[in-house]
Amino acid sequence: MDYSADLIIDQLAPEALKLPTRERALLAASLWESIDDPYELPADIDDEAAVKLAQERDLAMENGQVAAVSHEEMMRRVRK
Repeated sequence: MDYSADLIIDQLAPEALKLPTRERALLAASLWESIDDPYELPADIDDEAAVKLAQERDLAMENGQVAAVSHEEMMRRVRK
């Protein structure tokens, strides 16, 4: 992310936070949906498949294949 994008976010975020709760939720949902999710799941995933996926991801973290990051770190990376 370049300096101008950082500046835009620094200006937009405080204004967005002034919106009423419903409008903030709609804006957040719209922004979230615009991001491609590499872990996207079908909406109709059943409990057994969801548990299996969670166990696979947990094992990947335990084996060091992937590393968990804090929310702050994730947001820092997203803003780059």
